[in-house]
Amino acid sequence: MERIVEQGLLYDFYGELLTDHQRKVYEDVVYNDLSLVEIAEEYDISKQGVHDLLKRCTNSLEGYEKRLHMIERTDRIRHQLDELAGAASDKELKDDELRAVVLKAIESITEELS
Repeated sequence: MERIVEQGLLYDFYGELLTDHQRKVYEDVVYNDLSLVEIAEEYDISKQGVHDLLKRCTNSLEGYEKRLHMIERTDRIRHQLDELAGAASDKELKDDELRAVVLKAIESITEELS
């Protein structure tokens, strides 16, 4: 299941960089859960052709992430936002402590976006 989630994330971030044909086939595998045989029949290509196309798409998407790190950066920003939410709901934090947490998170997120 984790592999499907990873493929979905890669596609969400970088899918627009694939060709129309690659996107359709990739979506059929990842989102529509079609078998290689079903896809081969739909696009009138061999099962091996579908497998090769899927492998090329996956390698391309993984290559984009290795170079651009968008998923990794988004995860770090989400972590910072979770810390902010936790600090905001912590009734024991004093105002100056909360301000320090907020400023640290802002600095960290700004750095991620730079």
